[in-house]
Amino acid sequence: MSDQTRFTLSQNDIPKFWYNIHADSPLAPAPVLHPVTLEPVTPEFLSVLFPMEIIQQEITRERYIPIPEEVREIYQLYRPTPLIRARRLEKLLDTPAHIYYKNEGVSPVGSHKANTAIPQAYFNKISGVKALTTETGAGQWGTALSMAGHFFDIDVEVYMVNVSYHQKPYRRIFMEMYGATVYPSPTTLTQCGRALLEKYPDHPGSLGVAISEAVEVAAMSGGTKKYSLGSVLNHVFLHQSVIGEESLKQMDMAGEYPDVVIGCVGGGSNFAGIAFPFLRENLTHGQRTRLVAVEPTATPSLTRGLYAFDYGDTAKMAPVVKMYTLGHTFIPAGIHAGGLRYHGMGPAVSALYNAGYIEAVAVNQLSTFEAAKQFTQTEGIIPAPESAHAVRTAIDEALDAKAKGEKRVILFNLSGHGHYDMTSYEKYMQGALEDFQYPLEAINAAKSDLPVVNF
Repeated sequence: MSDQTRFTLSQNDIPKFWYNIHADSPLAPAPVLHPVTLEPVTPEFLSVLFPMEIIQQEITRERYIPIPEEVREIYQLYRPTPLIRARRLEKLLDTPAHIYYKNEGVSPVGSHKANTAIPQAYFNKISGVKALTTETGAGQWGTALSMAGHFFDIDVEVYMVNVSYHQKPYRRIFMEMYGATVYPSPTTLTQCGRALLEKYPDHPGSLGVAISEAVEVAAMSGGTKKYSLGSVLNHVFLHQSVIGEESLKQMDMAGEYPDVVIGCVGGGSNFAGIAFPFLRENLTHGQRTRLVAVEPTATPSLTRGLYAFDYGDTAKMAPVVKMYTLGHTFIPAGIHAGGLRYHGMGPAVSALYNAGYIEAVAVNQLSTFEAAKQFTQTEGIIPAPESAHAVRTAIDEALDAKAKGEKRVILFNLSGHGHYDMTSYEKYMQGALEDFQYPLEAINAAKSDLPVVNF
């Protein structure tokens, strides 16, 4: 039908393989370094935090990694996710552009994070792990891992960024419903947390701090706990590739191919998930799709950050990776896109951006919420504040196409719904939100805290 809006695959179309961008990327991955010696890490060091199967996925150059049947069976709860053409939004904008979105908000936890939480819990389970520690910003990742941990009978301990813990109480309750234990980070439970609270009793928290606490607890557990994370590293991007693999099939069903693919970025997982399979088509089949990563002006790691080796956490316990960074001491403003408040960008996304294979833009908070309202009132879905950054840029692309009088096929990843973000939307409607531009002088000052690396 010519006015079709939904493009739905069958459960038989759930991908059987994850895609690894490192198989096709012309860029050699930079080494991952030990946080103390600043020498390349060994599998033995990483095994303190991760099971060996995850470590192998982190370093492999294989193009396709089989998805275990136990994982695909749980994927069936919500995958394949629908691809939807936003015809009502197109009409509002009066644009010749065609706007499509991949709706990852239909997962049980309301976001794309389940795509990696399920396999991470599975690989820890078959390795004999009984408990996992993790951080979470807005709570989407913590919720996903809490669900996956319960499915595989693994205890989950979540360190939630303090400001988000109080902004988004229903995320905490969601995690606790799955049996997880949730702490507002920084806490008095870790050496890192106690040191910060002694200096700053009202510390708002950050993803870097929450990572430090989760890593410390896992590292000091004597092997009884492992660490799990929802973004940044390659194995996470690998698991998220199911989004793009399904999207390729669905765009074919729609009879179109995207000129531009868009995703919001904090650490890079949902963007990589939808964009990397399309990047493969650019690299191997001559397609010319633009791939656009969207970040907040409050945490502009790609658009204003330093491309350098930096610690993955505030306490300098996590491995050192080469990435676009605002500095590991970065304390973000309390913007309402809590999942985008990380100080750095995933190494794979960073390297590809630095080499010009992907693009990046930064958008401010008020215009992002304005776009979310337009999307809600036309498509009926309230997007997560993080996902609203992709909505903003999709609308900007559609308006640009209108101004230039050209058809443009736009695909963006609606990485999650905003049902637990009503406090944020209430503040927007009350006029209580404001824009924040991260100051350039703070970025320049971060240079002095970067590790000195001879690579």
